[in-house]
Amino acid sequence: MTSGFHYQEELSKCSTMEDIAGPNGLVQRMVKDAIKQILQSEITDYITDEKSKGNTPQRNGTSPKKVKTFYGSIDIDAPRVREGEFEPEVIKKRAVIEEGLEAQIISMYAKGMTVRDIVSHVQALYGIELSPASVPNITDKIMEEAREWYSRTLDGFYPVVFLDAVHYKVREEGRIVTKASYVALGINAEGRKDILGIWIGENEGAKFWLKVCNELKNRGVKDILIACIDGLQGFPDAIKTVFP
Repeated sequence: MTSGFHYQEELSKCSTMEDIAGPNGLVQRMVKDAIKQILQSEITDYITDEKSKGNTPQRNGTSPKKVKTFYGSIDIDAPRVREGEFEPEVIKKRAVIEEGLEAQIISMYAKGMTVRDIVSHVQALYGIELSPASVPNITDKIMEEAREWYSRTLDGFYPVVFLDAVHYKVREEGRIVTKASYVALGINAEGRKDILGIWIGENEGAKFWLKVCNELKNRGVKDILIACIDGLQGFPDAIKTVFP
């Protein structure tokens, strides 16, 4: 199934960091698209399994659900079947995503994580035992786009690059901790905006920013004229080292 989410088209609508990371922003729409693909994979697996048992379930449209996340509520159209008791594992009747799921989905998009890592996160968050057959159906739809997006070649020159952090709270090892998504937004010579990358959960510092700058360089960036930052510790030294 091809995703209906068109990254460049959605990005062209963004003019501020709020448009990217705020309510109904680009990040939230990425989360919604990922959930949609997982739901479609779940109902396909359910129908296939029921047919193997001699039953004849049929799709019966969708029902609206409101999923609560740290980024606000997301309206989801959950698929239904005409007969049977299909209930998506990823969205229970109470329609609340467990804490931290949205960060994991964003991480899937942004970091190109392995199938094993993604499955581990889904299992840890939901307690879902995914069958070997369903794992590729659920993850491949996301991973194909994640790899393509994260490994894409960037422009050689960006007159302006904005870097900022979006902080959020997640549950980790039984306690609530604060993490950050570091977003790099570049404007190329034609004035087109492009999210160059999203890095999640690292501690900022010279070593971290050196890694980020080297990633950008390896993907084709040769020079940055102006870097707009908000007191990101260690970044000035890193960018001078990689882009002297």
